[in-house]
Amino acid sequence: MNVVYVLSPERAPLMPCRPVIARLLLKEGKAKVVHRTPFTIKLSAQPGDVYTQPLTLGIDTGSAVIGSAVADEFGKVVYLSQVQARNDIVKTMKQPATSRRYRRSRKTRYRPARWLNRKNSRKKGRFSPTMRSKIEAHLREIRFVKSLLPIQSMVLETGTFDPHALKNPAVLQNKWLYQKGINYGYANTRAYVLTRDSYTCQHCKGKSKDKRLEVHHLVFRSQNGSDEEANLVTLCKPCHDGLHAGSIRLKRTGKKKGTLLHATQMNSIRIQLLKHTQAEETWGFVTKEHRRLSGLPKEHVFDAAIIATRGKNPTFGTTTVIEKRCLPDGDYQQTKGKHSEQRITTGKIAGFRKFDKIRYRGCEYFIKGRMATGYAVLMDLSGSSVDLKPTPKFDKMKRVRARSSWIIHQKHISSFLSSFSDFCRQVPEKLLIRSSIFESQG
Repeated sequence: MNVVYVLSPERAPLMPCRPVIARLLLKEGKAKVVHRTPFTIKLSAQPGDVYTQPLTLGIDTGSAVIGSAVADEFGKVVYLSQVQARNDIVKTMKQPATSRRYRRSRKTRYRPARWLNRKNSRKKGRFSPTMRSKIEAHLREIRFVKSLLPIQSMVLETGTFDPHALKNPAVLQNKWLYQKGINYGYANTRAYVLTRDSYTCQHCKGKSKDKRLEVHHLVFRSQNGSDEEANLVTLCKPCHDGLHAGSIRLKRTGKKKGTLLHATQMNSIRIQLLKHTQAEETWGFVTKEHRRLSGLPKEHVFDAAIIATRGKNPTFGTTTVIEKRCLPDGDYQQTKGKHSEQRITTGKIAGFRKFDKIRYRGCEYFIKGRMATGYAVLMDLSGSSVDLKPTPKFDKMKRVRARSSWIIHQKHISSFLSSFSDFCRQVPEKLLIRSSIFESQG
């Protein structure tokens, strides 16, 4: 079973209706379609009696994936969504910065260097472009849901993280380790590593008699190697040069950079969301226990459903999950080539733009690349290219939705379960009833 979202003539959100009711309203001319995904209609005339139920919006906040759901006071879920936030902004900004520096080194090499000459870089309370994008992804999803449904309350699942404790759990038992870390008493990590290795080459054990010592990264920094002591080793100058020349190999294994980036970002996202929204706050361990009692698998949409129902056993009034992926507003690269000799078309080609949602051979795809000869490369929501033979042509496509700052696609709720049979063997018997409900409502 699915629902159709309803708006008043003034675009005020009303309670959703069943598809059969929407079909009758459209057939009689009492409503018109305003959104295709999710399917939304707008009434032509104001209804006599407007009745709304107290709906709760539950948000499973995240640095990479955001889950959202809406439920009524009885635990009936009428909206499910999952948003993929952007994590490519650093790489995207680094590419034009590299080209810009290369050009300045060629064209303006006599110009004196200028640093911190941008007002935006010096103002207080400034967030990086990545953080601004992720905070705005949360706020935009909240605004989107409020434009579809009469939300009366909101619950956010947030989390506070201690990066020091995640890196070194021993600080939880010995609080003094917060002030006296592993480098305590040393000038820096390099001095600690040299002392740890007794100022001796760890490959030849001092046989080279060379007094010049280097602190070597086992996993190279170019390969995302860490600067922690676990990834560092002392080598003499001949062994270090031989290692980089390929004549020597070390048997030790290093360590890549840790994954505390998302934990650090979530600390700031939590503060900003609570500042910009009038929302209640809940915690991950509460959601996990309620989800386990309900017998639902670990997915962001199911976490959001548990948050929205405030721990009640959810019943799904919709079996459609709306997947969204955040995108940049546009393509700003104008040229390509070593000397920018080739122009890049950023406007429309044959009426199509990059990331437009199109229908081709009965299936829906997104445009990943375009050719001036009239052909296109298509992709799915995750960005993976679809191998189609022959190469799709523009005149065989039909545009379904123009590009915006996110692309939207609908999935059945069963796709978030790896397998109904395998899943139902691992959960209580009450979920067997729910899984049969999913299949019957599909």
